[in-house]
Amino acid sequence: MRRCLQLAAQAEAREEVPVGALCVFEGRIVGVGSNTREADQNPVGHAELDALRMAAHNLGTWRLTGVTLYVTLEPCPMCAGALVLSRVQRVVYATDDPKAGAVDSLFSIGQDDRLNHVFEVTAGVLQDEAASQLSGFFKARRKKKKPRTRSR
Repeated sequence: MRRCLQLAAQAEAREEVPVGALCVFEGRIVGVGSNTREADQNPVGHAELDALRMAAHNLGTWRLTGVTLYVTLEPCPMCAGALVLSRVQRVVYATDDPKAGAVDSLFSIGQDDRLNHVFEVTAGVLQDEAASQLSGFFKARRKKKKPRTRSR
């Protein structure tokens, strides 16, 4: 998870929401990602999707059986769906996302037996560090915005 926090810091340096992810298979990192939505103007430029794409490429298969995805923020519905479809074994995330979290907070996509695959979830790994990184980013972003003035 410390490596994910480093990836998130790199995203933040590019003025992206600081989220970092990586995929591990048999003890080695096979995929990494960080948010790229702003740089690429891509609504699906999420860290998890980049890490999954790289892992599939490096492993030579889209079926990521046996892979653990580590990520600094609880995956959204889009990413949770991709985690189901790619058949990851386990998801480990740092901090909850009460507005868009789809593996614990709002939905439990990865544990829904109606889907073709379920995955294990571990939450709260380095939670304070990840939450601080995210809240610091958004606090700084709010400070940069000019205050609105009322017109009469």
